[in-house]
Order: sequence, then C-alpha cells, then structure tokens
Amino acid sequence: MPMLIHHIDAIARQKGRDVVFVTFPECDSWLEESPIDYAQCAARDVVITWLDGNRIGWLPCAKFADENFIGAYTGDVYVDVPFDPGNEAYRQVKEFLEYPDGTSKIEGARFSYLPLAIAMTNSHHDKPGFWEEWAKAR
Repeated sequence: MPMLIHHIDAIARQKGRDVVFVTFPECDSWLEESPIDYAQCAARDVVITWLDGNRIGWLPCAKFADENFIGAYTGDVYVDVPFDPGNEAYRQVKEFLEYPDGTSKIEGARFSYLPLAIAMTNSHHDKPGFWEEWAKAR
C-alpha cells in the first residue's frame, strides 16, 4: 500500500527542533542480492512493539534528503519525543534503546539524533514545488 514517508530532516524542520530516530542497518541492504525486507526485521518489530506499548508516537521516516540519491524505504522510524535529557519520554526511549555508554541494547537497532541546525541545510527543499521541479530536471 502506498504511503507518504517524509525525510528525517523535513520532520525536524516541521517540528522546529532536534529529532530522534531509529535505523536498522540490516534492513538497509536494498542494493544487495538478497535484501532484507524491513517488515521482516526483528529489531524493528521489537522497537515498534515497545513504542506502541508505551504509547510513544512514531512514524516511518526516510533518511536525510539528498538531491543526488533517492533510495528505497529501509524501515527507519522517527520517534516523536524531543531530544532533551530532561524529558521523561526521551529518557524512557533512550534507556530502552541504549546502555549508559551509548551502545545499543537491541542488536540491529541504532538510536540517532539529528540537530535542527543540520536539518536546516536542506530548508530549500521546503519551497513549494521544489521536488516536482527537481524531478523534471532529471
């Protein structure tokens, strides 16, 4: 079923803040001979089940937008909590996903954050019609 999936940098700009997300490197194998379908990714299932069970919002998200490359959706998820160690929901997510030293508790899941300042480097993508014009130029 078709769905609209926003790039993580577009989500950061829309939210107006730093954002956190989870990637699943084993699902990022779409160029390989036998790619792993993100829907069959065990680590992704564990993360989404936990987020849903703890009533923490999430959305599918695409990687940081790149005008020179468009890839397939690889299962990444934006987690709708602010990047703020003082925020209880953020701490809950971080404690679920990472050990105190920052290593992953869940094999195959990588917890990441994108600062708004970096997301703003693609703010020209928000201009109405940008992607349509980009596609025509190809």
